[in-house]
Amino acid sequence: MSVKTGIIGAGGMADFHIRGFLQAGAKIIAVTSRTKASAQTLAEKYGIASVYTDVDEMLSREKDLDAVTIITPNKYHKEYAIKALNAGLHVFCEKPPALNYKETVQMKNAAEKADKILMFNFNNRARSDSIAMSKYIKDGTVGRINSAQAEWTRRTGIPGFGSWFTNKELSGGGPVIDLLHMADLALSFMDFPEPEYILAATFSDFSSDKTFKGPWGIPDNEKGINNVETASHAFVKFKSGQVLFLRSSWAEMNKNEKCHVTFQGDKAGGLVERQFQEDGIDNTSIDICELYTHENGLPVNRKIVTEPDSTMGRVRNAANFIMAAKGEEKPFNTPEQACILMKIVDGLYSSAESGGPVKL
Repeated sequence: MSVKTGIIGAGGMADFHIRGFLQAGAKIIAVTSRTKASAQTLAEKYGIASVYTDVDEMLSREKDLDAVTIITPNKYHKEYAIKALNAGLHVFCEKPPALNYKETVQMKNAAEKADKILMFNFNNRARSDSIAMSKYIKDGTVGRINSAQAEWTRRTGIPGFGSWFTNKELSGGGPVIDLLHMADLALSFMDFPEPEYILAATFSDFSSDKTFKGPWGIPDNEKGINNVETASHAFVKFKSGQVLFLRSSWAEMNKNEKCHVTFQGDKAGGLVERQFQEDGIDNTSIDICELYTHENGLPVNRKIVTEPDSTMGRVRNAANFIMAAKGEEKPFNTPEQACILMKIVDGLYSSAESGGPVKL
């Protein structure tokens, strides 16, 4: 079975999505982008037959479509996903799921009504080290995870001043939304417990200082808006009694970029850490995956060796979507999990605004 797939948005992530789709045996038959030149460039690169500049036109004309992927600014995730689901298509969507919890629930409901797969590009769950660690958690080696810490912090990493990233109406927020991968990974290790309370603070220092732009990102928009946070710190308590500390930043006085999840179980602890060079460029070949145990009365650290993945799970996650659509694998992530994550995101912003803890 070949899953005929359309691409909505021709941004940088499209290459990873397409590589994963093709690896899993999909056929890419159409691409749409508001910028026709971008769509044509992608079509020429991968031999895609049909090019559009309007999502509705693609959905109405491409009768053979089985699935689409959405690679657009966050504001459009819900709109395009629901249109595609209502058209009877499976949907793979870039993170974050949507602008907020309410929109994510609407997407989940549409997927359930259509009886179609809705997945998100939480690619860090599909990294080889994350998959390896998950096996130790599932086989009981770690025991019950009591606490975890999820961090993705940068010293200079604002992705374009005045771009859609820094416009809350288009993005939904700053690093809390953009760098939520580690929060998602920690929640997956903890088996997505139901959150009860959150206490958080956000900061917007350096939001207009262009020396804090990252070594990548999109061009600045001099007339654009910069109205999102640049750093956040939060503490979540779950109904199960488990706790999670969250930290994210684009611009903050850190030594260098940090991206990891640590956790403490009642049998073992662990660390999954993505490594970076000093200039902020990925260096995934030296990712760290470790277990911390107590054996024969002594502390023991186990190093888990996995294959390096320069795509950081992006290709594998996209391939899983196609395999799930064919019924050959279970989806790596679900809309229900996305709703729990976005409930925490909404609560974080509410707590930061109110200055006190928020019941979720």
